[in-house]
Amino acid sequence: MSLKLTVLGCHSATPRVNAHPTSQYLEINNRHFLIDCGEGTQRQMRKYKVGFSKINHIFISHLHGDHFFGLIGLLSTFGILNREKDLHVFGPKGIKQVTELQLKLSMSHVKYKIVFHELTSNKSELIFEDDKVSVHTIPLHHRVYTNGYLFTEKPRQRNLHLDNIKQYDEIEICDYHNLKAGKDFMLSSGEIIANSELTISPDKPKSYAFCSDTMYKPDIVPIIKDVDLLYHEATFLKELEHLCERTKHSTAEQAAIIAKDANAGKLILGHYSSRYSDIECFREEAQTVFENVELARVGEVFTCNTSVPVHV
Repeated sequence: MSLKLTVLGCHSATPRVNAHPTSQYLEINNRHFLIDCGEGTQRQMRKYKVGFSKINHIFISHLHGDHFFGLIGLLSTFGILNREKDLHVFGPKGIKQVTELQLKLSMSHVKYKIVFHELTSNKSELIFEDDKVSVHTIPLHHRVYTNGYLFTEKPRQRNLHLDNIKQYDEIEICDYHNLKAGKDFMLSSGEIIANSELTISPDKPKSYAFCSDTMYKPDIVPIIKDVDLLYHEATFLKELEHLCERTKHSTAEQAAIIAKDANAGKLILGHYSSRYSDIECFREEAQTVFENVELARVGEVFTCNTSVPVHV
C-alpha cells in the first residue's frame, strides 16, 4: 500500500469528549508524515498505534490553536522517550519562536535537534523532496497565513517483464537496472528490443492534498489537479454560507466544487462546526456536485481506493 491516511482529529475549534481537533498521519511511499497537531494529538497517536519514532517531519498549516496546540506536548514526549533523530517542523513564520519559548519555559528535556522550516510565500513552493516523495505548499485564504500541503510520490522504476526477458539469452541480471530505468536493449546482432517489450509500466504515482482552514479559493485547482485524495475543510453547510466571509471557512458544496474542478479521485470532508450533530448532511450536500465523497471521522483510515473505519 503506497498511500494511507489515518485521521487522528477532524473537528474545528476546541476539543470535546467526542470531537478532536485537526491532526492526520500520512504514510506515502514508505515515508511517514504528521499533518497538523491539534490538542491531544499524541494521545490519538497512541490510540491508533502511530509509531512515535516513525515521525521525522511535521507539517503545520497555520497558527490557530486547534491546529498546533498539541505540538509542544508531542515534542516534549519525544524528549522523554530519548529521541535522538532530527525532527523537521514546517509551518508559518513564528512557529519557531512560539515553540522554542514553550520548550524553554517548561524546561522540557529536548536533546534532539528540531529543524524549523518557516514559510512565508503566498505562492506554491517545493518545501521537501527526497527520492520517494515531494511536498509542495498550497496557499490558502484564512484569517491568518495558512498553507495546505500536496504530497506526491516520485515516479517508480519500471517493472521487469521476466517472461519476455527470458526469451533473450543475452539479457543478464546486470542489465536489469538499465531496463528498469526505461532503456531499450541492443542484441549483439544490432537488433533493438524496445523497453516496452521487456518491462511493465509502474502504477501512476499517488498524491494527497491537505487543504485545511480556508474559504473557497478556486485558484488552488491547478496545484492539486488530478490528485488521488483531497481533504478539504467543510466547516459549514450552504445555509450558513454567509458566515464564510467573516470566518474564512468553506461549505461542503464549495469543497465539492474544488474537487470536481480538480478532477480529484476522492474528496474527504472535515473540520466540521460543532453546531452540527449529524455530519451525514455534509456528504449529502457535497454529492450534489461531486459523487465520490467521504467524511473524515476520528480513527478512520483512507487509501486511494478504499476507506476502512477503525473502531477502538
